[in-house]
Amino acid sequence: YTYSTTQARLAVGNNGETLVADSSATTGLRWQGSTAAGKNIILNGAFDIWQRGTSITMSATAYSADRWQAYRGVAGGTVSRQATSDTTNLPFITYCARVQRDSGNTSTSTIWFSQAIESQVARPLSGKAVVLSFYARAGANYSAASSALNVRLRWGTGTDQNPLGTWTGGGFTISTTATLTTTWQRFTFTGTVDATSNELAAYVGYDGVGTAGAADYFEITGIQLEAGSVATPFTTATGTLAGELAACQRYYFILTNGIADRPLGIASYWSATELHFAPRFPVTMRTVPTLSAASGTNYYRLKSAGSNDDFNSFTQDSATPDCAFLYNSTEASGTAGYAGLLTSRSASASLAWSAEL
Repeated sequence: YTYSTTQARLAVGNNGETLVADSSATTGLRWQGSTAAGKNIILNGAFDIWQRGTSITMSATAYSADRWQAYRGVAGGTVSRQATSDTTNLPFITYCARVQRDSGNTSTSTIWFSQAIESQVARPLSGKAVVLSFYARAGANYSAASSALNVRLRWGTGTDQNPLGTWTGGGFTISTTATLTTTWQRFTFTGTVDATSNELAAYVGYDGVGTAGAADYFEITGIQLEAGSVATPFTTATGTLAGELAACQRYYFILTNGIADRPLGIASYWSATELHFAPRFPVTMRTVPTLSAASGTNYYRLKSAGSNDDFNSFTQDSATPDCAFLYNSTEASGTAGYAGLLTSRSASASLAWSAEL
């Protein structure tokens, strides 16, 4: 056993922290949390996953990066993926989210950027001390008064709700501001989640002032919510890119992804005028999902027995958290019993399933 006078393990706290000796602390002691994957309950905190696209027009309850929702009551805002381009002031995080008031926009309506955390994930933090941490910086024309970014961690007593829609009871574990500069900084905020809490939501936002310049935005990344009283080094919720994608696909899955002539799977003709398609999701979704299907002239094609059958839309007959059953009975034209390769005929075609909160 090797003993260090500056840092030695002494005890384990209720939140999974380790009490260590630290000569740099005024008390000579500090709590050190875990750095393992799984401690962070924020999904896609490094903004690696953008299934819906890497630039999203802001509107009421519009999802952008996976699991992240932007809200603004008026038009004139954009959320986009950006490269952080800084390994000095933040720890090798590739991407961030830029939340922007569009250049020339005159509305001062509040912009919020949030993640709702389902009850099953949030419940273990009830009654515990927590730390919310993130890296953020301001654009050159960031117009919020005093360069302030509003920071909230909200708790509620409902189940699987969305703070930008219905929210039952509760209050704020954290309600404060961070003062941004144009250089990346790490911010940490602590609080104790109410013992009656059954759901959580983390969100940041600002009120623009005057007419927006070309760089009226904030950028944010490395978002982490963990049990404890000390912010530990950032890790994504799952620790791997593949793990983050799978975790995000529990809430949202897009099959077509804006690519023309992309193979989607095998479909078959139930009759000469009705075709069936039953895709299986890559992971089990949070609940039975709803279908978001873009339709338009010749959006889809079924290649069967040397012929091409183009049609415009799909209808979802039923679904489970693991798969969906789709059909077209108004435009299909083929041979009963034949099967073939289904493709996206147009880049505008979209088959996506949502089990978001």
